[in-house]
Amino acid sequence: MALRSLDNTLPLSPERPKKTIKVTNLIAKKAKQVAGPDVNNENVAPVDTAAPVVDAVDYVLSENLEAFSDPDVKIQMLQLLLKASQDKKFVCEEAERTLKTMVVSTASIPLLHKVKVYVKHGNMRVRAKAAVSVAQCVSKMDVGEMKEYGLVLLVQMSAELLKDRLPEAREAARGMILLIHKVVVEEEEEAEKQQEMWQSFCQSNLSAIDALAMAKLVASQ
Repeated sequence: MALRSLDNTLPLSPERPKKTIKVTNLIAKKAKQVAGPDVNNENVAPVDTAAPVVDAVDYVLSENLEAFSDPDVKIQMLQLLLKASQDKKFVCEEAERTLKTMVVSTASIPLLHKVKVYVKHGNMRVRAKAAVSVAQCVSKMDVGEMKEYGLVLLVQMSAELLKDRLPEAREAARGMILLIHKVVVEEEEEAEKQQEMWQSFCQSNLSAIDALAMAKLVASQ
């Protein structure tokens, strides 16, 4: 009896498709973690699925910056600080411009409450960029706003930044200290009394070594 050809009896199994990494899902998941579940997706720029996950943090260009709701400001601020801390020159410069635009277009005290948490960030570059934004906030505040926020809080923040490893953070701190000094001694006209008032203010609110650094900084100007 003739045997039937195996080619005619055994169906060929289709080739199993190769597994592919779902980059889109990973990026979407990463973006969701950064933005948070409560953020309106209309305020989040589309993610480029061709980019690596680490680059999936998007930000708003300075010319497209609009008013943000309270949670959006904090999220956008962190995204911008991370971008401004990168080595890519164009990305860094654009993020810095957008940060500056945000500072100019947003009320100082609410924004200061959002950005101050990042001056203690574990990444020293993020700390430095946050320090610059804080200094810009303080520079646009009038005397009443600075007192409302708290001169003690400002001088304590400045004292910490003055000891930072990066010159950018230290320079931002120096600018803030001079502004705080001006407000503290504004009611005194005599230089000697101004010096005493400043020293008393610093000694009451800072450690001895930080108070001494503040006195030396102001005296050197």
